[in-house]
Amino acid sequence: MTEPFNGIGMGLGNLSRLSRAETRSISAENFTGEKGQAGMATEGTGRACAEDLGVGWKVSPSVMIASGTTFTMGEIQGPGVIQHLWLTCFPEGWRHMILRFYWDGEETPSVEVPVGDFFCSGWTERCNVSSLPIAVNPAGGMNSYWEMPFRKSAKVTMENIGDKDTVLYYQIDYTLTDVPDDTAYLHAQFRRNNPLPYGEVHTILDDIEGWGHYVGTYMAWGVNNGGWWGEGEIKFFMDGDEQFPTICGTGTEDYFGGAWNFEHPQGEYGVFSTPYLGMPQVIKPDGLYRSQQRFGMYRWHIMDPIRFQKDLRVTIQALGWRKNRRYLPLQDDIASVGYWYQTEPHAAFPVLPDRNGLEVV
Repeated sequence: MTEPFNGIGMGLGNLSRLSRAETRSISAENFTGEKGQAGMATEGTGRACAEDLGVGWKVSPSVMIASGTTFTMGEIQGPGVIQHLWLTCFPEGWRHMILRFYWDGEETPSVEVPVGDFFCSGWTERCNVSSLPIAVNPAGGMNSYWEMPFRKSAKVTMENIGDKDTVLYYQIDYTLTDVPDDTAYLHAQFRRNNPLPYGEVHTILDDIEGWGHYVGTYMAWGVNNGGWWGEGEIKFFMDGDEQFPTICGTGTEDYFGGAWNFEHPQGEYGVFSTPYLGMPQVIKPDGLYRSQQRFGMYRWHIMDPIRFQKDLRVTIQALGWRKNRRYLPLQDDIASVGYWYQTEPHAAFPVLPDRNGLEVV
C-alpha cells in the first residue's frame, strides 16, 4: 500500500487524492486563521466604505504598517505547511519592507529579504513574472508557491524600515498536516554590493551549514559600464570545497537560461519569463537621467536542485569586455536572493544593509 497523502507537495498528478489535512488562511479578515472566524471584523481599513452594509462586507481588507514598526502577519501552530502567499503594497516600499519567516520558535529568521526582491521585483518597478514558484501579476499582485513546511510553529512578519506608513494587503494559505521526517525548511537570504569592488565576486550565499539543497537565484543587476556585462561565471562550493568549486557555470546569461547576450531581436534585449528561468525585466536608460541599464533575472533549481551534505557557498563574477577583447571586471550594483532548503539550525545571516544601503536610486 502507498502511504496516505498528507497534503504536502500536491501537484496535478495527485489532486484527486483525499487527505485529512485541514486548510486554513490568514489575512486582515482573519488574523489567526481560526476555523469559522473570517470576515467578522467591526474595525479596519474598509470600515468607512462598508458603513451602509455592516459586518461581513470587506471591513478589514488590509493593514497599515507604521514607519519603523514590525507587523506580525501570521503565527501558526503546527505541524503544517504554508502553500501560498499573496500580498501587495506600493512599489516605492518594496526595498524597505522586510519579509521574514521563523520556523519552530527560532530566534533568528530563516527567510529575511526585502519584499520586492523575494518576489523577483528588486528594482521597485512593476514587472510581470510567470514562473512556477513566483508569479507577479498586474498591477503588483505578488504570489509565492514555495512550499514552507514547519513542525511546531511558523511566524511571518513584515518590517517597515521606510520613512512612510505603508498599506499591506496579504493572504497566507496553509494546511495543518503531518510533516515527514525527511522534510527540510525553506530559507532565503538577500545580499547586495553597490558597487561591487573591482576584481571581486558577488557572494550570493556563504557560511551555509547543514544538510539541504539549493533551489533558486534571483538577481537585480544594475550595470555601471557601457557594453556587454554578462560574461561572469556562477560557482557552487559545497561540502569542503575551498579554492575551486564543484559546479562552475559558463556565463551569466547561460546560467539564467539564455544565450548570446540575451540579444533578440538584433540590437535589443529579449525579455522572457518561463516556469524555471527568465529575465522578465529590462529597464533601459532614457538618454537623460537614467544612465544605467537594469536587469531582473531568476533561475529556479526545481528540477535540478543542488544537493549539499554539510556546507554551501555560492558566488558569481561580474565580467564585461575591454576594447581589446580582454575581460573587464565590473563594478556594478548587484543584489541577489538565494533560496534553499536545509535542516535546522541554520547559521546566522549577515546583517541587512540599512535603509540607505537598500535603497534603489
